[in-house]
Amino acid sequence: MPLEPLSQKEIEDRLAELPGWSLDGDRIARSYRLPSHFAATAMVVHIAQVQEELDHHSDLTLGYNTVSLTVNTHTVGAVTERDFDLAGKIEALAPGHGAH
Repeated sequence: MPLEPLSQKEIEDRLAELPGWSLDGDRIARSYRLPSHFAATAMVVHIAQVQEELDHHSDLTLGYNTVSLTVNTHTVGAVTERDFDLAGKIEALAPGHGAH
């Protein structure tokens, strides 16, 4: 079954379940603050590992003690259920890195 873009209502409903995430154009986005550059770097590596396992990748930015990402399904050019699956997995791993 091909991936379908989510409706605005579906996106809003799903974002309500993911505090800190927001809609940014045709993507969902989130930034995290971490206790150090090393912690931020470790979180980026962990996110990259999850993305490889899912074969679904975000645009990921590493700052001194921040990690920012935007996610959409590039082949669809919109937000799909797959993006929320990735966001949920990132939310689950973030506390282990001290992210908030």
